[in-house]
Amino acid sequence: MTATQVHETISEETVREISESLDEPDWLLETRLDALEALDDLEMPDVIRTPGRDWTNLDALDYESFVDPLNAAEEKDQLGPDEVEVLPFSEAVSEREDLLKDHFASVVDPEENYLTALSTALFSTGTVVYVPRNVAAEDVTIRTTQNSQSLFNYTLVVTEQSSSVTILERQDTGESIEGERYYSGIVEIAAGENSHVQYGSLQDLDEETYNYTLKRAETADYSTVNWIEGHLGSRLTKSSVETELDGEGSETKTVGAFFGHNDQHFDIAVRVWHNAAHTTADLVTRGVLDDAARSVYEGVQDVGTEAWDTNSYQRENTLMLSDESEADASPKLIINNHDTEASHSATVGQIDEEDLFYMTSRGVDSESARDMLVEGFFVPVFEEIAVEEFRDDLEEKIAARLG
Repeated sequence: MTATQVHETISEETVREISESLDEPDWLLETRLDALEALDDLEMPDVIRTPGRDWTNLDALDYESFVDPLNAAEEKDQLGPDEVEVLPFSEAVSEREDLLKDHFASVVDPEENYLTALSTALFSTGTVVYVPRNVAAEDVTIRTTQNSQSLFNYTLVVTEQSSSVTILERQDTGESIEGERYYSGIVEIAAGENSHVQYGSLQDLDEETYNYTLKRAETADYSTVNWIEGHLGSRLTKSSVETELDGEGSETKTVGAFFGHNDQHFDIAVRVWHNAAHTTADLVTRGVLDDAARSVYEGVQDVGTEAWDTNSYQRENTLMLSDESEADASPKLIINNHDTEASHSATVGQIDEEDLFYMTSRGVDSESARDMLVEGFFVPVFEEIAVEEFRDDLEEKIAARLG
């Protein structure tokens, strides 16, 4: 079974039924149908390759067996302060069609790859967050609990000039469903001039779920988009967090953490494009692997020819707790402007035996010592997370896994 067979079970009628259920305008239905038609000619997303190895085989997944869009079921919380519009996608279609027409599919091209097209054709749930000019808002919460074989989710965030917002998104799994599952999430952020967006995402799907997420932002002049990423769940995660620094003086920071056990597989990419002058990026990721878990990380800092006075930093560290776990990292610098200060580093290793010996020699049992060292390993990431609620959630989930 190859992935290209999935659309043979998805018809134009399926797509029209989803669109009709959301009472969508013709232009949006046409975008869906174009994405469906494009599936024949599209490839899977690029996966991270290291010498002699393709780490993630997306073609091998039996999509036909678990893609079932007409039976999508979920529980969703979408909350925010009064001065911010936090709309279910079905309401945004009627109340904010102008906003959707301007921004839907403007940051992520639906036909970028096979899975983005599949998501665009089939998504049935989502959230639109609109922050008007000069509004400062916190506590926007989006929680999605998947209760079906597959769920395709879409999120759009639009911030006007000199506004700010903090958004916390969580994904988990609810009712038990027989067999394997699939969760797809596309996030587009259009950050207006001098606006500030913090977007935190904590993924804790169950370990029968395959997870594909692509989050991308575009920045205007002097705007900031900061990402916080936590991955603990899923059987396989293919995640990309990307920022196009299009505006002069714009900035981004990505702080990521993952903790894999059993036979979990994480394919994590963090990418930034410096497309304008005086832009800054800071990418920080830490991961822990136990049992037979695997991870591969790719970090890309791409400095364009017009990106004068650029600062771009990246560091990634993976800690392996077992001999069966596997990890690799591929940090990349692409520099096309000499007026750049940039660095990258990546390490993969095991717990320091000297540290472990030091603690056990002072009366700490070996399991407690290991747990303390793992928690300590994540501290540099915790310190970078400005949102206390997210930091507390992540710390609790890591402690529970160690427990």
